[in-house]
Amino acid sequence: VQLVESGGGFVQPGGSLRLSCAASGFTFSSYAMKWFRQAPGKGRELVAAISYAGDTTNYPDSVKGRFTISRDNAKNTVYLQMNSLEPEDTAVYYCYSRIYFNDYWGQGTQVTVSS
Repeated sequence: VQLVESGGGFVQPGGSLRLSCAASGFTFSSYAMKWFRQAPGKGRELVAAISYAGDTTNYPDSVKGRFTISRDNAKNTVYLQMNSLEPEDTAVYYCYSRIYFNDYWGQGTQVTVSS
């Protein structure tokens, strides 16, 4: 199982970024996917989740209305569209899935929001 994130970077407040997570080594279309983030000195926080079919999504209040998770099962890829970014969104963002009772994480991609 491999999860590889991309798309992070530096953006000014109010800007947008789209993260991608390319998955391999398992039947991607059979598993829910999640995005987490971890800011310096803080614990890992769930920011978005999507069902295996892509028909159900969930977000915490901190990002609801600004972040959108989606997936393309033909491309084995999950996305996180982030709009109206705030300095508080600065963190390393991780792709995650639980497969056969095991937790799998990507290596993370840094998102920095600053003026």
